[in-house]
Amino acid sequence: MTGARGGIIALVCGMLGTSMLSAADLSSYRGMKLGMSLAAASKQAGTKPSDAKIIHQRPAVIQEMAWELRSPVQTSTSKPDPVKDGLLSFVNGQLFRIVVTYDRYKVEGMSADDMIEAISATYGTATKPTAEITYHSNYAEAAPVLARWEDSEYSYNLVRTGDRASFALVLYSKKLEAEARAAIVESARLDTEDAPQRELDKQKKRDDDERLALDKARAVNKPNFRP
Repeated sequence: MTGARGGIIALVCGMLGTSMLSAADLSSYRGMKLGMSLAAASKQAGTKPSDAKIIHQRPAVIQEMAWELRSPVQTSTSKPDPVKDGLLSFVNGQLFRIVVTYDRYKVEGMSADDMIEAISATYGTATKPTAEITYHSNYAEAAPVLARWEDSEYSYNLVRTGDRASFALVLYSKKLEAEARAAIVESARLDTEDAPQRELDKQKKRDDDERLALDKARAVNKPNFRP
C-alpha cells in the first residue's frame, strides 16, 4: 500500500512539474496565464469566446468557461494525467481564476498530506492558513483551504471537492480576484435592489402578452360570430 501511495505521489509531482514554466512561476498553468484575455484563453483551450457563460453583467462582466485539459497521447511509458477538468473565470475579459479538479481515481488513497507533499515538490513549502476560499463564481460556496502556495501576485489553494471524493487546486490573480469579488458583491446588491421593479416589469409583460393574445382572438372571432 505504501509503495502504491508513493507511486501516486510521484505521478502527481511529475505532472505538476510539467504544468508550470518553473517552480517559481505562479502566473501560468499549462499555457493559461492569469490575466490573459478571453480570446487568448479560448484559443489555448481549443474553444471559442462565445462558449464562455455570462454569470454577472454589472458592474463588471463575470464569465466562466469549461476547460477540458487534453493530455498528450499516452504511451506505454507515459504517466496518466491526474487532472480531470478545469474551469476558467474572467472579469471584464481577463482570466482571474483557474480551478482544476483531480480525477478521484488517480488520487485515490492519497491523504491531504500526501497531496501537499506532492504539490510542494513543485511550488515549495506550503502554508496552512485557517481560511476558507470561495469555490464557485457566485461565491455562495466555500471550502476550507488545506494548503496554500503564494507570492505577492498569485495564490494557489488546495481544497477538497464538494463531495470530498477528490481534491481541487484553486489558482487566482490576487489583484483580479479582488476586482471580481467586489463586482460580484455589488452585482448581488443591485439585483436585490432592482428585484421589485423586475417583478413589476415581468407582470406587465405577462399582462401585455395576454392582452395581445385576446386582441388577436377577438379580431378573428368577432367578424365570424353568429348568434
